[in-house]
Amino acid sequence: MAVLYTLFLLMFSGGHETPALLAVPVAAAMGLPLAVRRLWPVPVFGAVLAASTAALVLGLPWDFYAAAAYALYPLALGLPRLRWIPTRMIGVLSAIVIFGGALVGPKNWHTEQLGRVALGLGVLGAAWALSRAVRDRRAYTAQAARRLAETAVGEERLRIARDLHDIVAHSMSLIAVKAGVAVHVAEARPQEALDALRVIESTSRGTLAEMRHLLGVLRADEPGLAPSPGLGSLPGLAERAAMAGVHVDLDVRVADLPESMALAAYRIVQEAVTNVVKHAAPARCRVLVEISGGYLRIEVDDDGPGVRVLPGAPGHGLIGMRERVMMYGGDFTAGPRAEGGFAVAAAFPYEA
Repeated sequence: MAVLYTLFLLMFSGGHETPALLAVPVAAAMGLPLAVRRLWPVPVFGAVLAASTAALVLGLPWDFYAAAAYALYPLALGLPRLRWIPTRMIGVLSAIVIFGGALVGPKNWHTEQLGRVALGLGVLGAAWALSRAVRDRRAYTAQAARRLAETAVGEERLRIARDLHDIVAHSMSLIAVKAGVAVHVAEARPQEALDALRVIESTSRGTLAEMRHLLGVLRADEPGLAPSPGLGSLPGLAERAAMAGVHVDLDVRVADLPESMALAAYRIVQEAVTNVVKHAAPARCRVLVEISGGYLRIEVDDDGPGVRVLPGAPGHGLIGMRERVMMYGGDFTAGPRAEGGFAVAAAFPYEA
């Protein structure tokens, strides 16, 4: 409507000899179709371009193809990528024509008409180049968003894989140890075998609940999910390790942590204690969690044999712990101690 109003204002201001009965329909044909340019971009552009050309031929106050350029914008924006059209060259030539024509100016009627045509083509070219640039920018933004989403999905899958490994490895190690105890003492000490079976039952139930929680993260409509384990879950971890013959001395000097970091800290302690159960039980294990020097420090050491991975059977526990620490830009070390046993140390950069 603004375009149509401007055209009518120019026409009735005088300066042309075309009858109003002819000028008004031409102006209407230039302005009215723009209202539906997004619904039918190709027919609207054709109609407006024809009307603008007719206005040029009739000598009407001309908009230098501004209305046609306005109709061309959504048309060019919706077209697929066209490699055979030199959009950049069109944009450069259009800028040269527009600014050059403004500086030079017409000298007589013929050069004025020629200049108007050139300027109109420059306006159309500028509209085309601008719309294609906007389209390419939107496509690039959408592609970057897809890549970011794919990266986030991959990281989430990796995190879930790590958590599943930690949950299954810890629980199955404890179940395997207690099952072996039950088998060896079933005949001589049936009460002890029954106690081992109770441990297996409680451990398996807890593991199933934790796995349901972890997999429930993938379902947005899953109700009643339990909170992720954190530092408050370490006493329960120590109790389960004691059932498998590993006495854990907990020294937790941290009151509160962000949920993601608390989960990572718990998983590192869980994997380290699980390794003690698998490779060193019965043994004593010390767990220290503190904040010192701008870092969240986790230390887990034991007095068992300093071996964690059997030759020819590499595991993923140490790798998973290292990856969790690297996600936060921290440091991770693990290896046998000089005085005997095995030690795991992790440091997360942390500011309260």
